[in-house]
Amino acid sequence: MEISIRTPLIHSLPLSQHSGCHVWLKMESSQPTGSFKLRSAGHACCHYASKGATAFVSSSGGNAGIAVAHSGRRLGLPVTVVVPETTSVRAKQLIEQEGARLIVHGEVWSEANDYALSLAMDDIIYIHPFDNPLLWEGISTIVDEVISEGVKPDAVILSVGGGSMLSGIAQGLEKHQLAHIPVYGVETHGTASLNASLNAGKLVRLDQVSGIATTLAASQVCENAFKVASRLDVRSMLVSDAEALHACRRFLDDHRVLTEPACGASLSLLYDNKISFTPDDNVLVIVCGGASIMLEGLAG
Repeated sequence: MEISIRTPLIHSLPLSQHSGCHVWLKMESSQPTGSFKLRSAGHACCHYASKGATAFVSSSGGNAGIAVAHSGRRLGLPVTVVVPETTSVRAKQLIEQEGARLIVHGEVWSEANDYALSLAMDDIIYIHPFDNPLLWEGISTIVDEVISEGVKPDAVILSVGGGSMLSGIAQGLEKHQLAHIPVYGVETHGTASLNASLNAGKLVRLDQVSGIATTLAASQVCENAFKVASRLDVRSMLVSDAEALHACRRFLDDHRVLTEPACGASLSLLYDNKISFTPDDNVLVIVCGGASIMLEGLAG
């Protein structure tokens, strides 16, 4: 069965006029759970269910945890999601709304993750939020859908947290012989683990992560994302929390769609004219979503 849906590909007139190119929006915010994470979690859960899984366990207080909970409900299998104490009330509500068992453990994600791993057994499968080839394979279908609609991107803009989006989009681009085009990987200053790794020439872990883009707050990107960024034309870009929030507000006005600051980080490259393109360029922006974002979250 398919758990994620084919999302709209929208030509953004406001952003195209503002940026002087053709801007295409892949609206992952329209997934049933509000985030691209349903592509990855849904694909992985379906795979393991076909192999005899009887339950799932995950460790994410954000989009990934909600997506695993939703996938388990659709497959008729129980799900346990372990979240850290910093998880928002809204995210907890959405996880429980999907029927999952919610456990709060640890001050940070790594502590919640360690506990989640301890709950996994032979047939109780652990679903990582971002580091598993099955996740990337599910995300790669974004590129399949874009190409099937006749749009051949000249560049891609996406946000980088743990690195599953970058890994999946890279896989899709390589499949369609588009590995040469630039991919702009955007992080906020407080969550810049990919940028730090690229600058160091090796995979590094941040001492701390901070800021409003909480779903980008992985202290270290997955190894595959670093390898992809080192191999392909991945251009690391940093934006401020204020720029990400401003882009979310402008996008809400332009497209009547509420996205989280992690998504605003990508949109801000265009709204703030941080990069430029030619009039004929097709620029694909992954509107990654935000399962638990509410209007109050854009205040400030």
